[in-house]
Amino acid sequence: MNTTHDAAYYAHGTPAERWERAQLFFDAKDYTAAARVLTGLVEEVPQQTGPRLLLARSYYHSAQLRRAEAELRTIVERDPVEHYARLMLGRTLQRQNRHEEAESHLRIASALAGDFPRD
Repeated sequence: MNTTHDAAYYAHGTPAERWERAQLFFDAKDYTAAARVLTGLVEEVPQQTGPRLLLARSYYHSAQLRRAEAELRTIVERDPVEHYARLMLGRTLQRQNRHEEAESHLRIASALAGDFPRD
């Protein structure tokens, strides 16, 4: 595909159809294609957490860690108690060897999930 047709393919359809297509790509482990669909969707509906979180996960699984981090930070800034975004942010930072920074996000994610240490 050339880039014009390529872009048209990933942007084709209603937001609901693109969300479904992105999920299919993600489930098929085609994380780059999922990210391409989701990028436009997130721009269109920036307030929705679901598409942004799936975009971050797509970036994470395709080793686009800085992009994943940026999306996850946006989610956490808007919703500090979004535990899965916190967990993913911690893991993303770990993969970048930023362990000290990751630790606080992982601790918060554990607390939000109810995983408290037992004495």
